[in-house]
Amino acid sequence: MESGFGSDFGSDFGSGGGGGGKLDPGLIMEQRMTDKCFRKCIGKPGGALDNSEQKCIAMCMDRYMDAWNTVSRAYNSRLQRERANM
Repeated sequence: MESGFGSDFGSDFGSGGGGGGKLDPGLIMEQRMTDKCFRKCIGKPGGALDNSEQKCIAMCMDRYMDAWNTVSRAYNSRLQRERANM
């Protein structure tokens, strides 16, 4: 079963399109999730999603948010450890 989260999971994080150089993690997650899940689940774009596309999108979004949360927790934990060692 393909997860849809290839090696480019975080490759867009350095290229925030907004000004000010401050990245919004929620916006990044939403854009990446939308792009990944659309490419994975939508074969032929049309006026409406069929049942299989709806299920695929829902499962893809759930997996993506779970992965994002796991990475976020690990990153925050590492930051706290590094700050404690300073």
